[in-house]
Formats: sequence, C-alpha cells, structure tokens
Amino acid sequence: MDTRPAPSEDQIETGRLLFAGPVDFVMGVVDLKGLPPADRTEVCFAGRSNVGKSSLINALTNRNKLARSSSEPGRTRELNYFDVGPGQLYLVDLPGFGYAKVSRTQADAWMKLTRSYLRGRPSLRRVFLLVDARRGLMDTDEEVMAMLDGSAVTYQILLTKADKLAKGEVDALQADIETKLKKHGAAHPLTIVTSAEKGWGMPELRAEIAALL
Repeated sequence: MDTRPAPSEDQIETGRLLFAGPVDFVMGVVDLKGLPPADRTEVCFAGRSNVGKSSLINALTNRNKLARSSSEPGRTRELNYFDVGPGQLYLVDLPGFGYAKVSRTQADAWMKLTRSYLRGRPSLRRVFLLVDARRGLMDTDEEVMAMLDGSAVTYQILLTKADKLAKGEVDALQADIETKLKKHGAAHPLTIVTSAEKGWGMPELRAEIAALL
C-alpha cells in the first residue's frame, strides 16, 4: 500500500526470523509491582478497544490465537506480556481505550495502570498506536498522543483494516496523519499501513521492531 522506500531484504529477513521462533504468553499484569524485570527491549501495542489490536498481534506473530480476539470490545483487561525470540523481546498488549461493559471505576483503573506503565518503563522502546483506517484519528487517539508526547517513549501509528478502503482513501489518510504528526514531539514521522486479514504491513512492522533490538 505504501509507495515509499521499503525496508531492505536484510531488514525484512531479520524481522521474519525474530518472529519465526517461539512466541509465548508470559503473564497478565494488573499492578506495576507485577511487571517482569526490565531486562530486554519492549514494544507495546495500544489503541481503541475495537481497533483490531488482537488480530494484528496474531498476524504479526503468525499465530491464530496468541492474543484473544473477541467481538466484545475491551476484552484485554491487563498488560499482557509475550516473550518473543525467546528472551530477545517483550511484546506487550495494552488494555484498549474506550472500554465497553465495565464500570467507570474499572476503566479508570486500567487507564491509570497504562499511564504509569508508559511513563515509567525503562526498557520500553516503542509504542505502536493503532488507528482504524475507516475512522482516522479520533478524540481518544489524540488524547493518548498528547499523553505520549509527555513521556520519553517514541510512538508510531499503525493504520489498521486498510483493506476496507480504496487505496486512494488510505493514501490520503496516511498523508493527513503524517502531517499532523509533525506537531507531536514523541511521534515517529511515518505511519505503517496494515491489514491483519490480508497480511499487509506485517513484514515492514516486523522489520521495524527487529531494528529496535
């Protein structure tokens, strides 16, 4: 989908090899005291609860059921840690924003946990913020971006479900978002267009993650 220069063959292969090995669930964390040692690179995935985060993680890791995908928004209710490599990388699945069918107290608790994690995890190298290509940047996305701008962690936007739109629409959205990103100090300047269903963007995303090791 993206017409810009692609990663090199070596970078693509390095990413493929990273995710070709074991990928195992480690733990679900409900309190910062339960975090594993910060002894390796971490990347995390954030986004609205219906943005397709679980499907993307499953496509990225070539697993069908690694991350639980559900028609019920807000299924992820912990910081879910996955060991990639093994021992090379922690992939972290964050609770979705805009929770459904839970109390406001519970939703606030999840958000507090997420904020604390994002601001204080020394081994966290990149936050991948998922944005539904059919909806573009929403108010909740902008709020998260503002929060991340105040942290020391770079974040990069992944456009999900791009197969649901015409290429011209995706290209226009991508260009618009990247223009807006210039105003955000912690934002990676380039987005990655993805489709978990079609596999679009997975080799590029694997290469991007592998380059952080």
